[in-house]
Amino acid sequence: MTFETLSEHASFNGTMGFYRHDATETQCSMRFSVFVPPQAKDGPVPVLTYLAGLTCTEETFMTKAGPQRVAAELGLMLVAPDTSPRGENVPDDPDGGWDFGHGAGFYLDATEAPYAAHYRMCSYITQELNTVIRDGFPADPNRQGIFGHSMGGHGALTIGLKNPDTYRSISAFAPICSPLHCPWGDKALRLYLGPQQETWREYDAAELILSLSKDDAHGRPPLLIDQGMSDSFLKTQLHPHLLENACSEVGLSLTLRSHAGYDHGYYFISTFMEDHLRHHAAALK
Repeated sequence: MTFETLSEHASFNGTMGFYRHDATETQCSMRFSVFVPPQAKDGPVPVLTYLAGLTCTEETFMTKAGPQRVAAELGLMLVAPDTSPRGENVPDDPDGGWDFGHGAGFYLDATEAPYAAHYRMCSYITQELNTVIRDGFPADPNRQGIFGHSMGGHGALTIGLKNPDTYRSISAFAPICSPLHCPWGDKALRLYLGPQQETWREYDAAELILSLSKDDAHGRPPLLIDQGMSDSFLKTQLHPHLLENACSEVGLSLTLRSHAGYDHGYYFISTFMEDHLRHHAAALK
């Protein structure tokens, strides 16, 4: 698959690049960013995909989280897709809200009109973008991890849990742990998937974990979750206790760290970014 290079920059002896391609899954032009560490000069390196949150783009993580220095040390390739399809022909929130539509794809494959034709972010990330990275960059497809923030944390958890043969490590910052039980999730899943809540469960991390057998759960990679306790969305949208309860019930290893004074933004994320990169590097090496 071909892609267009928008810009490339030297960074910690590696390359920070921004790219665009015409995507089949989303039927529109998609942007993504890639940090290639210096170790890639000697051969393929592990790949860590980051899924950003509501209103963000492929630039947000790379410019605000400051991951390049540690990724260069650890030899990790970082990939960050946009958070949704975009363009004049891509339907947006009918009410003009910021929590649905453009910038809010929720990393699922929509089934409801008019969104089903474009909002196929789950398949885009796991299949099409994966192929672009495999064919166009010095990536080792057998060593992949996934992580994200908020809506992207939800995406990382659900995509990672549903694709254990692809993603060998999973973590998240302040993820939406159970979209079935929060206003953001209720709105997005209802419009993207329809009113039947049974179909929503495959995009709910807590429900996916509860569906695992104990034998299957014991074979999964451990989850690392960081949550700020001054996060204004903690009690209304995120509900990490539901994820914690689900992991406890089936025996899935979870490290859930709570941090006093930290909110939902990138000052919080950048503070604990190194811990997450080292978590993934240990699993992928």
